[in-house]
Amino acid sequence: MAHFETEYQRLEASYGDSPPGEENLLMHVPEGSKSHWHHIENLDLFFQRISFWSFFSFKNLCAVHENTDKNGFTCMLMGEIFELVQLLFVVGFTVFLANCVDYDVLFANKFVNHTDSSKVTLPDAILPMDVCSAHIRDNAFVIFVLIISGVFWLHRLIKFLYNVCCYWEIRSFYIKGLKMTMSELPYVTWQEVQARIIEIQKEHQICIHKKELTELDIYHRILRFKNYMVAMVNKSLLPVRFRLPVLGDSVFYTRGLKYNFELIFFWGPGSLFENEWSLKPEYKRGGNRLELADRLASRILWIGIANLLLCPVILVWQILYAFFSYTEVIKREPGSLGARCWSLYGRCYLRHFNELDHELMSRLSKGYKASSKYMNCFLSPLLTVVAKNVAFFAGSLLAVLIALTIYDEDVLAVEHVLSSITLLGVGITICRSFIPDKHMVFCPEQLLRVILAHIHYMPDHWQGNAHRYETRDQFSQLFQYKAVFILEELLSPVVTPIILIFCLRRKSLEIIDFFRNFTVEVVGVGDTCSFAQMDIRQHGHPAWMSEGKTEASIYQQAEDGKTELSLMHFAITNPHWQPPRETTHFISQLKERVHREAAGASSDTHPLSLSESEPRSLVANILAGPSTLASVHFACDSSLTNNAATGLTSGETALRSLSPISSSLHLRGSLSAAHRASGFTSRTMTGSGTDARTVSSGSSAWEGQLTSLVLSEYASTEMSIHALYIHEIHKQQSRGDISRHTWHRQESDESSDSIPDEVRSEPNVHSRNFPRSHTFPTTLTSPGASPASASATSGTTVGQDGAKAQSSTQRRHSGPAA
Repeated sequence: MAHFETEYQRLEASYGDSPPGEENLLMHVPEGSKSHWHHIENLDLFFQRISFWSFFSFKNLCAVHENTDKNGFTCMLMGEIFELVQLLFVVGFTVFLANCVDYDVLFANKFVNHTDSSKVTLPDAILPMDVCSAHIRDNAFVIFVLIISGVFWLHRLIKFLYNVCCYWEIRSFYIKGLKMTMSELPYVTWQEVQARIIEIQKEHQICIHKKELTELDIYHRILRFKNYMVAMVNKSLLPVRFRLPVLGDSVFYTRGLKYNFELIFFWGPGSLFENEWSLKPEYKRGGNRLELADRLASRILWIGIANLLLCPVILVWQILYAFFSYTEVIKREPGSLGARCWSLYGRCYLRHFNELDHELMSRLSKGYKASSKYMNCFLSPLLTVVAKNVAFFAGSLLAVLIALTIYDEDVLAVEHVLSSITLLGVGITICRSFIPDKHMVFCPEQLLRVILAHIHYMPDHWQGNAHRYETRDQFSQLFQYKAVFILEELLSPVVTPIILIFCLRRKSLEIIDFFRNFTVEVVGVGDTCSFAQMDIRQHGHPAWMSEGKTEASIYQQAEDGKTELSLMHFAITNPHWQPPRETTHFISQLKERVHREAAGASSDTHPLSLSESEPRSLVANILAGPSTLASVHFACDSSLTNNAATGLTSGETALRSLSPISSSLHLRGSLSAAHRASGFTSRTMTGSGTDARTVSSGSSAWEGQLTSLVLSEYASTEMSIHALYIHEIHKQQSRGDISRHTWHRQESDESSDSIPDEVRSEPNVHSRNFPRSHTFPTTLTSPGASPASASATSGTTVGQDGAKAQSSTQRRHSGPAA
C-alpha cells in the first residue's frame, strides 16, 4: 500500500487567528513581572472552569448575597459533597432494603408477639445486625456491587478534593485577577468576563504562545471537543440514527453513549488526542490510516466488551437512581412524564459551533413553549375520546372512595383502598394530559416558524409540511417526552455495547479520516476542529448564501447551513470580535441586506399591516406572509420582541435595531425607558467604540442585571431575524432541488458515483484501489480542481493562497503519502 496516497486531501487555512507577525511567537516575561497566572499549563480546563463558575453564580441565588463573597464557592462545595453523600445513600440504602428487612413481618404475613402492644412497628421488621451482615456476606453479587461502588466512590472523592483546590484557584482569579467579587459575579455577563480575560492576557500572559487572545481563542479552548462532536453529528458520522423494524426511523443518543464516544475519541487511554489540546502526530498523517483504523476498531471492541461486562452493575445503578429520583415526582406530579424536553441528540444537532452551554440552554428554553404547543397540535381525536371516558370512570370511583373516607376514616384501613386512591389519581392526571383545551386554536406552520426563530436549524422538507405526522415524528426526535428520555437512559447500559461493537467499529476508517482532514492547528490554541473556524470559503454551503464565496466541495461543506448560522450567532454574541476580511464581508453584506429589506418593508406602511397577497419584500414576507411569521410571532411571543421592559412591540422596531448606526440609539433609548420603569436612574452609555450589548454596569447591581437581560434579548431577537432570513433565502434558492439534510442524506454520498467526472477521466488515478471511507469520500487531484478541494500528490496545496495559509497561525495537518 506504500504507493497509495490518501483520497482525503486537507483544506488550507484561509486566514490567521493571530495578529500579523506573531506566528510561532513565544512570549518572554521577566521573572519579576510573572504572576500566579503566568503561563497556565492547561488553559482549556482553566477557561472551562471560569465559564462554569460564571454561569453557576448567575444561576444560583445563594451566590447573590453581598454579606460575604464566599457563598458561590460554598454552593459549589456543598453540591460536590452532596453528590458523594447521594452515592453512598443510594448504594447503602439499596443493600439495606435487600438484606436487612423482614418483609414477612412488614406485610403482616408473619406475626410478632408483643407484650405491650398489638401493632407492628418498623423496628420489628428490621433484622438484627448479625443476621443482616450474614446475608450480605453470603451474597456474592452484593459484594461485587459494593466493591465496584467503593472504587467509584473513592475516585469521586479524589476528584472532589482536586476540584476544591481548582474552585479556590478560580475564585482567587476572579477576585485578584479579574477584580470581581463573588457578590458582583451574578450580575456580570459572560462577555464582560471574557473581555477582562483578554485584557489580563496583556498583563499576565496566561498564554505565552500569543501576545493577545481573541474571543474565538477562548471559545475554541472551552469547546474544543464539543465542536468536534457537533461536527460529527452534522456530518452524520456518529451512529445514532437507526431504522428499526417496527419503530421506523429512530434516534438513540444517551449520556452513557455520549460518555463512551468522548472516552474513545478525546480523553480515554489510547484516545486520538495525546492531551487536551493536541491530536497525536500519527493521526495527522494519511499514510498509516488503515493501520490506525484497525487499532481504533480494536479499541472500540474492547471498550464495548467492557461495557457489556459492566452492564448488570450499570443497569442496576440506572434503575435504582431513576427509582429514587422520579418516584416522588411521579406521585406528586404524574403528568411530569408527559412533559417534554430537548433530547441529547437535539441539543447536539441544534448547537452552533462555538456556542457555550448556557447560551444553548437559553436559546432552546425560549423555544420550549412554542415547541410544546406544536406537539400538542397532533393529539389524536380517538385518543382524546378514550381519555375523556377513562377519566370519567376513574373519577367516579375516586369520588366514591374519597366520600367514604370523609364519612369514616377507618375505610383507609381496608386493604388496597389507599393504593386504589393513589392509582386512580395518577390515571386521571395522565388522561388529562391527552385532552386538549377546547378553546385553543393552533396553526402548525406559524408555530414551526416561531420554533425556527429560536432553534435556528430545521430540515428543508419540514417547511410547508408542518401539519404532517412525519414532520411531527421527526421533530419529536429533537423534542422528546420525559418518559422516553428516562426509558432510553435505562436501556442505555444494554444498547450502548451493541452500538459500539456493531456500529461504531465499522466507522473507524471514516473517524480517522475525519480527524485528520478536519483538524487545524492554531498557534496559541492547539488543534481544533476546522468547522469551528466558521470559515465560509472552506466550509460554506452554496445553498446557504455562500455561493461565490466558498470553494468547499460537497464533502467539505457543513450541512444545514451550520457554518453560516454559527458565524452569525458568534458575531452577534461577541460584537467586539474582529473576524477575517472575507468573513467580515459576508457578515456586513448579510446585515446590510436584512436592513435594506426591512427599510423597504417599512418605508410606506407598517410591516405587520401588509396584505397577505402583496408582500413588499422578503423581510415583509417573513413578518406578514401567510406561511411565515405573522403578527402572532412578534406581538404575542414575548421572548422574541416584547423584551420585558424595553417596549418592543413590533417586528419593524426589531428589524431597525439591526442597523449598526441605529442599533446603539435604540438600545440606549430602550434601556433608559427600562431603567425608569424599574425605578432606577440609568447611567449614560458613552463611547462610540463600545457596543451596547456588552455593557452591563449601572448605578446598582440589579440595574446591571436588568441591562444585561435587556441587551441579551436584543441580541437574541437579532439572531432570530437573521436565522429566519437565511432560511427564507435558502428556501428560494433551493426550490425544486433535492435537499440534503440529516434525515435524508443522498445515497451518492456513500458510493463511488460521488467522484467527480473529471476525476474519473484522469488516466493516472486508480480509484478502485483506494481504501474508501463511506461517509466522507473526498475528491482526488485532477486538472482544473480548485485549491480548496484537491491537493498535489505530495499532500500540500500549490498556489499562492496555500503558501500564505501555511505561513499563518493555522496549519492543516498534511502528511506525506505512504
